[in-house]
Amino acid sequence: MRDAVIVEAVRTPIGRRNGALEAVHPVDLSATVLRALVDRTGIDAGLVDDVMWGCVGQVGEQSANIARNAVLAAGWPESVPGTTIDRQCGSSQQALHFAVASVIAGHCEVAVAGGVETMSRVPMGSAKRNGPGLPFGPAVAQRYPGVEFNQGRGAEILADRYGLSRRTLDEYSLQSHSRAAAAIDGGRFVKQITPVTLPDGAVFSVDEGVRRGGTVESLGQLEAAFAEDGVVTAGNASQISDGAAALLIMTSEKAGQLGLSPLARVHAATAVGDDPVTMLAGPIPATAKILQMAGLRLDDIGAFEVNEAFASVVGAWLAETGAPSELVNPNGGAIALGHPLGGSGARLATTLLHHMQDEGLRYGLQTMCEAGGMANATIFERL
Repeated sequence: MRDAVIVEAVRTPIGRRNGALEAVHPVDLSATVLRALVDRTGIDAGLVDDVMWGCVGQVGEQSANIARNAVLAAGWPESVPGTTIDRQCGSSQQALHFAVASVIAGHCEVAVAGGVETMSRVPMGSAKRNGPGLPFGPAVAQRYPGVEFNQGRGAEILADRYGLSRRTLDEYSLQSHSRAAAAIDGGRFVKQITPVTLPDGAVFSVDEGVRRGGTVESLGQLEAAFAEDGVVTAGNASQISDGAAALLIMTSEKAGQLGLSPLARVHAATAVGDDPVTMLAGPIPATAKILQMAGLRLDDIGAFEVNEAFASVVGAWLAETGAPSELVNPNGGAIALGHPLGGSGARLATTLLHHMQDEGLRYGLQTMCEAGGMANATIFERL
């Protein structure tokens, strides 16, 4: 029976909005991680049967199938195709799932999955604003009368549902920054990051969004972002960011033929739909579903990556699952590192896979909420 293993996972450092990566075109940023896969493994890029690439803002510089343009920008053979995927924040995690399925089915021997978002150059919501028309037609409006689908509102609903106070969310945010800073200082991201050479010749190699020395009092001065008496602020939500990540996938047999040692195999993968009004609770049923699919218990998992779209998302997931908090986002998450939408799923996978290697963990679980009330979940098994 065919399997699918990941033999390399790499990401760029994540840039703040209008920060170090602002001057880098998203196609070139994508090409950076594609080239890094080849450089690190020594494979012939012509062996890649398909590149599956997540991107949310598929307009302007990120339009016209950025996956194909990234292949060409990377200097790979013209014979390598590419396709671009939008499952909102989970786009590159879904790209991974599609690539894994293609390898297992025998449609591909070697595939690449990843994604990008350069939110400094293509602002969030650009595709919707630049129309024509609106994404929700009359039938959706009739099914959900008077509802404005809004992730910030969903984050507030979760905070209220699980009794998550402003202080609790702010304390979680500080923990994310503290863990990310410790990971940087300890060199834990060095192996997973490929530096980016900027147009001015400077080299960008360290995640830019991590803040040090914050306090609950300083975060408490920020105004609520989505409701007058709300608890969700810019300080306890993910950062708007620029970044890309990529994973190289093949069968274990193919890896052996090429002399490559897999980081892990994909043990199980799934996606779920959930209430689109609350929108962000999907990781809870996604986690339950994938554990059942895999025949595993929560305590079999050595580390979790739960995307920090908002602190309330992780807070709700922790309350519902009872997972040990010290195993969740152990190297910080999107609140500290940033959330380049289409690249985040691959970034989480990259961080998790390298953490599993460093700590000798057998299983790791990744999940993330997605606009529209969806979530992906993946379980990796270290080999």
